[in-house]
Parts: sequence; structure tokens; C-alpha cells
Amino acid sequence: MVAAAQRGDRQAFGQLHQRYYRLVHGLLLAHLRPADAEDLAQDVFLHAMRKLPELREPAAFGGWLTAIARNFRLNHFRRGPARVEELTEHNGGRTHVRAAAHLQEESEVLQALRRLPEAYRETLMLRLVEGLTGPEIAEQTGLAPASVRVNLCRGMKLLRDELGPVYAREDRNAR
Repeated sequence: MVAAAQRGDRQAFGQLHQRYYRLVHGLLLAHLRPADAEDLAQDVFLHAMRKLPELREPAAFGGWLTAIARNFRLNHFRRGPARVEELTEHNGGRTHVRAAAHLQEESEVLQALRRLPEAYRETLMLRLVEGLTGPEIAEQTGLAPASVRVNLCRGMKLLRDELGPVYAREDRNAR
């Protein structure tokens, strides 16, 4: 598929986009607001499409794309201060209590993920938010499957530790 895309096959590049979008989006979402992550993911793929003929080893596509995404993320932060979007849902000016509570919980989990070390943060974001399996993460990022398993295991433990106070607070409020 990569070789075909390098020869200008737009359909092949579209398939690469489908296959790798969750990887790029997850890596960016680990650090950026959701809207910024979506916009930047598209920019990453546009850049990759232009630079694809320069890729020497088609088998390295996933790692090459990951490097582009990380560079775009760094450049994004250099352009201005990082902002975190407050998640809310409105309907006719009224916030739905149930939706707001759910969005608040999602926001707290996302913030907890962002406090983790980068290797764990990105791996967990790809697993929990983007829905990639461990083998898919390994294949698409170029990480060894054993490294992905270790990152997921250690990352989940750290995430539970980070979220402990959040859920302990909910238990106290429920009583």
C-alpha cells in the first residue's frame, strides 16, 4: 500500500489514512485539545502525502508517520501556549446534568492521562481512546509488542493511582 501511495495512488493513500488515523489522532490527543488534535491530524496526513516519495523504506511508514505527528505537536506548542478545552454540552442554553457529569468524568480521565509519562500516556491513549489493540499499537508505532504490553500495564497502574482521588470523591458524595 505504501509503495502504491508513493507512486501517486490516492486510493492507496486513503487506505493508509484509514489505517493510521487513530494512531496519529491518539498521539496528538494525548497532548492537545480534541479540536486541535483533529485539525493537526489532518495536517500531519497532508504533510505525509507530500513527503511520502522521500520515504526510503515503506515498511517504516508507521514510525515515520509517528515522528511527523510528534514534530507537528511540538511545533504546535511552540506557536503558542497550550490550552485545554473545557468539555461541556449545551442545548438551548441549558446544560444537561447527565451529559455534563459524563463530560466532566471524561475530562478528568483525559487530564489524568495527560499527567502520565509520555510513553504510557500515548500508549494508553491509543488503547483506551482510539481503541487500538496491543498488537495494532506495536505494528503501527514500530514498538516491540513486549514494550507495548509493559507500557499498557504500567500505564494502567499509574492511571488508576491518578484517578483514585477522583473516584474516592465520587464514593463519598454518593453516601
